[in-house]
Amino acid sequence: MDTYKPWLTNFLVSQGGVAGTVHLVRGDLLEMAAAVNIPESVQTATRVIEMGKGMAGLAWSRQRPVQTCNLREDTTGDVRPGACAVAAQAAVALPVPGDTGDVRGVVGIAFTGEREIEMWELDLLSEAAASLP
Repeated sequence: MDTYKPWLTNFLVSQGGVAGTVHLVRGDLLEMAAAVNIPESVQTATRVIEMGKGMAGLAWSRQRPVQTCNLREDTTGDVRPGACAVAAQAAVALPVPGDTGDVRGVVGIAFTGEREIEMWELDLLSEAAASLP
């Protein structure tokens, strides 16, 4: 996880996030490569994610960002129950395309405060996430 943590830390600072993750596609699963300000219980529960499960798995399967206005009170079913332990509210999982166009990873970022992340901001976040090494 050490390879991606400095990148994730810089990404969070530059984008105003308070917590985040990097998951990489490994075969038919997403595997956690880095986490910042994510409780250990959430890290354990999200160390390996199946396609279509939780925000990261849905971003992977849909190949587009998946967001919530409030991690702690989300009722869409997109957010896994353990995510409410993260000390944040608004959050988005951003799929990162590889050279062939397939998703090679998913970057998660969470913010303080409840809000809808606007399309223009999703575009900027996606562009920044695409710099994932």
